[in-house]
Amino acid sequence: MKSAACLFLAIPAIAGNGAPAASPVTFYGRIAPIIYSECSRCHRPGESAPFSLLTYDDVKRHATQIATVTKRRYMPPWLPEPGHGEFVEERRLTAQQIQLIQDWVQQGAPAGSAANAPAPPKFTSDWQLGPPDLILRVTRPYTLPADSPEIFWNFILPVPITTTRWVKAMEVRPGNARVFHHANVVLDRSRAALRHETVRGAGFPGMDLVFEEETFDPDGHFLSWKPGADAVVEPDGMAWRADPGMELVLNVHLRPTGKAETVSPMIGLYFTDKPQTKFPMLLQLERDGMIDIPPGDKDFLVADDFRVPMDLNVLAVYPHAHYLSKVMEGYATLPDGTKKWLIRIPDWDLNWQGVFRMKTPVFLPRGAIVSMRYHYDNSAENVRNPNNPPKRVVAGNEASAEMSHFWMQVLPVGDSDQRAALVEASAKQRLEKYPDDLGANFNMGDLLLSQGNAASAADFFQKASSADPRSVVAATELGVALFTATKTSEAAEQLKKALAIDPTYTDARFNLASVEASSGQWEAAAADYKRVLTERPDYAKAEEHLGEVLLLWGDSLAKSGQDEQAVTHYREALPYRTSDPQLHGRLAMAFARMERLDESQAEFEAVLRLNPGDQIAKQAIEAIQARKKSTGK
Repeated sequence: MKSAACLFLAIPAIAGNGAPAASPVTFYGRIAPIIYSECSRCHRPGESAPFSLLTYDDVKRHATQIATVTKRRYMPPWLPEPGHGEFVEERRLTAQQIQLIQDWVQQGAPAGSAANAPAPPKFTSDWQLGPPDLILRVTRPYTLPADSPEIFWNFILPVPITTTRWVKAMEVRPGNARVFHHANVVLDRSRAALRHETVRGAGFPGMDLVFEEETFDPDGHFLSWKPGADAVVEPDGMAWRADPGMELVLNVHLRPTGKAETVSPMIGLYFTDKPQTKFPMLLQLERDGMIDIPPGDKDFLVADDFRVPMDLNVLAVYPHAHYLSKVMEGYATLPDGTKKWLIRIPDWDLNWQGVFRMKTPVFLPRGAIVSMRYHYDNSAENVRNPNNPPKRVVAGNEASAEMSHFWMQVLPVGDSDQRAALVEASAKQRLEKYPDDLGANFNMGDLLLSQGNAASAADFFQKASSADPRSVVAATELGVALFTATKTSEAAEQLKKALAIDPTYTDARFNLASVEASSGQWEAAAADYKRVLTERPDYAKAEEHLGEVLLLWGDSLAKSGQDEQAVTHYREALPYRTSDPQLHGRLAMAFARMERLDESQAEFEAVLRLNPGDQIAKQAIEAIQARKKSTGK
């Protein structure tokens, strides 16, 4: 009986009361491998963690703290619940590892023998993947004030390339890891971010970014950075496209340190010669329209569902909310009723948000329903509630507001590009929730325009423009749809409205010039194309169209007998049509009608240099030479 009683008392003492383990737990024997593997990546000089954990002395100094935060599973920071999705880079200690740390601290944190100690990890302060092919630097560093609240800041980084390149990997160097908590990168092909800057190159504030694009090119990659994360190398066929003239927007979460800090991050790009042959896409579930959380509500539910329109694989997920969210769930219900978890986070913490990449792609058949279920706690018991006492919280981009976003990176099964079908399905389901939504109406208009249905596209662009009257892109695309539907005068007026919103928006001016040219308004069209080229000197299509307008303008003058003015515009067109024998021929004929025979002959000779077999030019030169001989000119 005494033995049984002793055994009964010993079991809870080891598990709960911290009695010494059967064998000593030493740093070099059992603890160092855990620390080096799971902690040192962030806890080292120059990184975001507040102290280093590279030596025995480092770890012993913080031993009690380490035991506390690992037992609470606050460290290492890993949000997903086990058994609800399997992810790359999982940073979760096992129960045995946590108990070892508890035992070691309870035993006085002994060092043990260093004879067989594992070597401390070696980290490079340089790029993880080696020297990048291209390094992008911010134009102006940002100064984070000492007494600042947490800041979400956006740096705009131009991509200085002259030809299209394929990017297989991207790496962010924070420049000041002490304040740089995490970051996302947004591809801005239309340079829409520039409209948010008040000082060119300085960047602008904001947490969640939405840019309208002018071409069909939906986002397909999560481009992000967080402390301790490995740089992601895309598999063959999934590189993303970098275009001349595009920009990257680096959206960073900055946390003050109590003194003024300078932030000057860099982005490294790694190119590949293997172009994109697989077309992933980012799909979003969200229900921000439901968010209106009363003060004191401990379990406010926000839900959304999306029916999968085709067989696809889920490659990664990115749950996002602000400070009030508590439990976040993402799962799929298959057509046979089976529930398949994508992720479950039982205790959301915005500080440790990130992209979670699947160890193995999760297959979802057509007809599966993906569900988002987010629970919010707006009570005083929520330690992360930014309001004390709690107050009503609605949706918004500010950190004090809330969001309910669940992003998935999906890859349709099959070799073809099925993104248009995904965009259409997503837009239609979103319009069921928000009939006046800017993005969904814009995307539907874009799809219909690409399919040749300009009239229906114009209806959707009109709704998009009405949803945001300050959206110059929506206003411009409405003008394009009207023009394509042969409503020329309406298109011109609409494009002028777009330029009233933003006079520097070159796409609106380019399209207005095209409308003017189609109506024979040569002077107005030429002036607008010239202004486009002043703002974008490398715009080859604008150069081509300007040359054509000047030529046609010259033709209209020549037909009315105004050869002098026609010559002026023909000559102005020459730099844009240097290899056009017809332009030289028109000049030659105008000079001939004006009896300027030497200049006429020179232009016909130019025709022959470009087209040696041109018989009309040869005959014209012979006729000019004969006339010059007969007249003595």
